[in-house]
Amino acid sequence: MPNGASTITPPGAPARALPVVDYDSEAYWKGGADGRLHIYRCQDCKYFVHPPVRFCPKCEGLNVEPEATSGKGFITSFTINYKQWVPGLPDKFVLAIVRIAEQDDVQLVTNIVNCDPDTVTMDMPVKVVFEQHEDLFVPFFEPEANR
Repeated sequence: MPNGASTITPPGAPARALPVVDYDSEAYWKGGADGRLHIYRCQDCKYFVHPPVRFCPKCEGLNVEPEATSGKGFITSFTINYKQWVPGLPDKFVLAIVRIAEQDDVQLVTNIVNCDPDTVTMDMPVKVVFEQHEDLFVPFFEPEANR
């Protein structure tokens, strides 16, 4: 994948519950095909909009289009889960809120992967990786130092 992003697929992972893709969210869930995290952005005031909607909550403009981001961010909040909720997935994993580097108020609920959960810290720099399911690319984040 371009731009240093990679695709992760846990060995032996079961079918993950996948998002329902609609008109507004299609660019977000399918944009990872090019290895980049796509977030809607107002082309008038340059405000990033997430969750994805087709209008700008800042200037109320309708000129909102998906735009590739750097894929980098910082952990705003996290918890380590010690319960295996789905057979085949890890019994210890990190559920986190990651704010994208481009705009602090765009925050994604995601998992932190490819690291020991006990090493995750607040404000840790992270970057996007994707888990591909047919034409969907589910974004996760890993510590930036991993690649």
